[in-house]
Amino acid sequence: MQGIGSVTMYARSGGAEIAYEDLGGAGGDPLLLIMGMGVSRFWWPEGFVAELVARGFHVVSYDQRDAGESTHFDEAGGGSPVTAVMRRRSAVYSAEDMTDDAVAVLDAAGWESAHLFGTSMGGQVAQRIALRHPGRVRSVTSMASLPSDVGGLAAFRYIHVGLVARLTRLRFPAGRDGDIALGLALARAVASPGYPFDEAAVRARIERDAHSGVRDVSAQARQAGAKWHGGPLAHLRRPVLVLHGDADPLLRPAAGRATAAAIAGARLLILPGVGHDLPAPIWPQVAAEVRALADQPDQ
Repeated sequence: MQGIGSVTMYARSGGAEIAYEDLGGAGGDPLLLIMGMGVSRFWWPEGFVAELVARGFHVVSYDQRDAGESTHFDEAGGGSPVTAVMRRRSAVYSAEDMTDDAVAVLDAAGWESAHLFGTSMGGQVAQRIALRHPGRVRSVTSMASLPSDVGGLAAFRYIHVGLVARLTRLRFPAGRDGDIALGLALARAVASPGYPFDEAAVRARIERDAHSGVRDVSAQARQAGAKWHGGPLAHLRRPVLVLHGDADPLLRPAAGRATAAAIAGARLLILPGVGHDLPAPIWPQVAAEVRALADQPDQ
C-alpha cells in the first residue's frame, strides 16, 4: 500500500486542476474516495484505506475543487455556507461541475468506471455522479450525507443547526498552529460519542493538509452553494449502500433514511454510537459492507 500523502497527480476538469493520488491496491476493483465539504483527501484514515485495499480494492482519492491541493476560486468570494445554501443560483460553479471533476479523475487514472465512497458532502457528490454519469459508476456508498436532490430550506430539516452555530463561533489564532487546533476542535465536535476519540491520529491527518479547509469559510460556501440541476434520486440505478451514525451530531439519521428510501434497492445501515466520522473500530465492518456491495450484480 502506498499510503496517503504519497504522490500528488492532477486531472484537468474544465477550468480546474483536481489533485488526486493512488493509495494502493493496483489490480483490484477501482474505488474512488470522495471527502466532504472543505476538507481534503488527507482526512481519510490510512487504516480505513488499508482495510479497503485488503478487500481487493484499488483505491484513489482526490480533493474536490476549492479543497486541498485542487484549484481554489478565492477571487470569487463566497460568503457563508448557510447563506450560500439559500441562494437560488450557483455563485461560481455548479454541482454538475463537481461531478465532472470526479470523472476527470477516473479518466486520469485510466478507469472506465469505479465504485464510489463519499462521506458527508462527498456522499451527495457520489449520488450525483451516479445520476449524471451512470456508465462510469459501479456502485455508490454514501455515508453521513444528505439526499442529493435536497437543497435550500429543505436541507435544514436534516441539519443540527445548534452544532452549526457553535462551530461558527470557534475562534483560534491565525497561523499553522491555530489551523491545526481548529481542525481538532471541529473533528472532536463531530466525533462518535460511542467510541474513543483518537486525538493523535486525527492530528496526524490534519497536519498532512497544508491548506486549512476548515478555516476557509468562503471555499466551503462556494461548495455548499453549488446547485444541482440534475435528476432526482429515484432515477439512480446502481447498487447503493447508505451508512449513517445514529449519534451523528451534524446530520440527523433521517437524512440517511430519506436517501435510502428514495433509491430502489438501496441498503440502509444505521451505525450505533457513530457520529459524523469514521472511528477505527468500525473500519472492518464498513470495508466489508463496501465489498459486499461491490460484489452485487449491477442493477
